[in-house]
Amino acid sequence: MRRFAAIIFDFDGVLLESEYEGNRLLAELLTDLGHPHRVEEALDRYVGLSGPQFLAEIESRIGRPLPPEFGDRRKAQSVAALREGVPAVAGAVEFVRSLPPELPKAVASSSSMRWLRGHLDHLGLTDVFGPHVYSGRQHVERGKPEPDLYLHAASELGVPIGETVVVEDSRIGVLGALASGAWVIGLAAGRHCLEGHADMLRELGVTDIAHSFDDLRRLLSLD
Repeated sequence: MRRFAAIIFDFDGVLLESEYEGNRLLAELLTDLGHPHRVEEALDRYVGLSGPQFLAEIESRIGRPLPPEFGDRRKAQSVAALREGVPAVAGAVEFVRSLPPELPKAVASSSSMRWLRGHLDHLGLTDVFGPHVYSGRQHVERGKPEPDLYLHAASELGVPIGETVVVEDSRIGVLGALASGAWVIGLAAGRHCLEGHADMLRELGVTDIAHSFDDLRRLLSLD
């Protein structure tokens, strides 16, 4: 085990089951717009992307610009999810709440602060992270897969990035986390982690893989 002095979590797909649910709805929307998608394809191509990168990747896949109604319908899906809530990844809430209170901890995500704060409230974890919730859209100029967001979070926690563990699940997130110099643990616990997900993370250079939060606890020697 490597020693660590702080822990940084990605959010979607690590703490929240939003990757599966969001890509299920995305596949339904694209199919309805005349561009058939399976949820597995959406998960493979779009997980970890946001903003212009997300739209560009979809348009590359379908071979044409998205229709104007896509943005409005996608926003309506997001508003409904924020209002109704999305389940936590199995074991996530219990794991986070079991961490020592004195251990510095943060969320570093490509999602908006509104999304992060709203769902942390739903999960009952707002008090655990306090002010240490960081968005690649707001807190840095270059989001994932650049390392900037992790470096920013570690700096705000007051811990060198080399003494920090980052828990990530996506290709985009892992690339940025590895580039930051943190100890990266790939989490393949969410419903979006289909067969081969752990192998994909290993191919990117992740040596430690957790298939559940119990696995993560063991890797961190928290038992």
